[in-house]
Amino acid sequence: MYTLGINAVFHDSAACIVKDGQLLAAVEDERFTRIKHGKRPIPFSTYELPFHAIDYCLHVAGIHLKDVDQVVYSFDPYLLIDEKQAANPDISIPFHLKDWNPVDPQPWEGLFLSSIINAPAQLVDGYPHHLQKRFKEANQADWEWHFIEHHLSHAASAYLPAPFRDAAVMVLDGRGEVATTSYHVGQQQSLTRIGQVDLPHSLGLLYEEVTSYLGFLRSSDEYKVMALASYGKPTYIKDFRDMVWLGEQGQYHIQQTQLEARFGPARLRHAPLTNHHFDIARSLQYVLEETVLELALWLYGETKQRHLAMAGGVALNCVLNARIRDDGPFEKVWIQPAAGDSGTALGAALWADAKLRDEHEKTFVMDHAYWGPSYGDDAIADFLDKAKVPYTRMENVAEETAQLLADNRIIGWFQGAMEYGPRALGSRSILASPMLPEMQAWLNEVKDREDFRPVAPVVTEEDAALWFIDAQQSPFMLFVNQVVPDKAARIPAVKHVDGTARIQTINREQNPLYYDLLKAFERITGIPVLINTSFNTVGRPIVCSPRDALECFWTSPFDVLVMGSFLIAKQYGDKDIRGHSHVQAATAFG
Repeated sequence: MYTLGINAVFHDSAACIVKDGQLLAAVEDERFTRIKHGKRPIPFSTYELPFHAIDYCLHVAGIHLKDVDQVVYSFDPYLLIDEKQAANPDISIPFHLKDWNPVDPQPWEGLFLSSIINAPAQLVDGYPHHLQKRFKEANQADWEWHFIEHHLSHAASAYLPAPFRDAAVMVLDGRGEVATTSYHVGQQQSLTRIGQVDLPHSLGLLYEEVTSYLGFLRSSDEYKVMALASYGKPTYIKDFRDMVWLGEQGQYHIQQTQLEARFGPARLRHAPLTNHHFDIARSLQYVLEETVLELALWLYGETKQRHLAMAGGVALNCVLNARIRDDGPFEKVWIQPAAGDSGTALGAALWADAKLRDEHEKTFVMDHAYWGPSYGDDAIADFLDKAKVPYTRMENVAEETAQLLADNRIIGWFQGAMEYGPRALGSRSILASPMLPEMQAWLNEVKDREDFRPVAPVVTEEDAALWFIDAQQSPFMLFVNQVVPDKAARIPAVKHVDGTARIQTINREQNPLYYDLLKAFERITGIPVLINTSFNTVGRPIVCSPRDALECFWTSPFDVLVMGSFLIAKQYGDKDIRGHSHVQAATAFG
């Protein structure tokens, strides 16, 4: 039984394929189109079907589109109209196939979701040949079609893959069809909604609005505001508390306000950041944390569940997540690594699969995020040969790469299946030693991003608590921990200005080569920690293919690319790319 899950709503178009309750593949379409978040200009907007992601999922499953049993879409347009309208067969509503005009679509007409059922058959001749072989001659009659409500898709993505038999579930995002926050109880394969907050009241939209006010991209750069908050003081707590009114039963009210009237002129993009901006970011983050903590306390009291599962774009705020983990009432907190809208493709598919098969017990746990494209050594070598790129084959990838890292080389690391979700987790990463304080600034220079942005550490699971206070298993880089004080001087590059680090823990079962690299680095330096940041540059998606990796490497100022078993190096004489003489390997004992 094959279920194809699709997200093509708002942003982060993605697809996944589930067979009899087990995930086979999941990937964002941006990985193939190279358009970050899938944000195309109107009239195409962000509602474009993820054809390339669908094609990849069908390839992994070894099937044609017509072999799929059901297609599910993580948005229910019927929630946008009232019951009287829906019952009227003569009324024209903006997602009927007959209303769709592909020649002259209006912005709202991008939401003609019904039209996408026939899109592969209608449009396939306009797509590349490699898509045709898995799309051509597919017909709507070949599968069942289901719209799955956006927040139900988020909730299912949080709960169904979580390592809990039952849990409270909280979804926090900008918006769905109507809901912006929702609360559920998950038991085996069922989800029961016990409450929701509706538009226009949205913590996610408030955070987006302030993100835009501070001169960043709305609905893309919220993580920058989270990082910025650590530099400020909560000077404007009262202002934000005036905007966010907590009610009963998990409700809250957002008081609409003009930010410029309250805080002064908005920051222009690329204008200098001041203490005023830092303080606004810190105050927003503070009020977000205290508000969501109160919601979590209510949810615990209502459900009496020991565990919490979370999804939605707000759940990517790792500082907030740590606050819920540390100060909230739940024993364990699990967060979907693709917590943003891309993850709704997974949630919709798992939910529909369980319902179609009438499955009552959970059978899938998402213990890693490596569900995207992978390339073996043969494919990599073939590409390098065709590209006429000099390379050497490494005898021991982990040991040789660890020595380069100990020599303070910055490494592009391209290995195995790529990550699902926004975090690079050791498959498509840029890696570096954490021992030099200036390494954080060097990496921000390499990636052409703001200098206030922190870089994150990966640490072996068994050693995590020795280096980061109260560290627990955290394979998806979704929580922060304080650096252990007596270790801070040894890993200065990964400590943020507030003393925290957004850690990833790794064990050998999750990613053997990545783990072996850390252990090899530990043998050389005494430190089982590396810097791990995403393999991309500003404004570009994480690299997917060998071509993407090579292009990023040659157009970026870093030193070495390790792709599969192959090493590609730039030559700079006795100087590194920053013009400094090579720094000798530092050790824990030197």
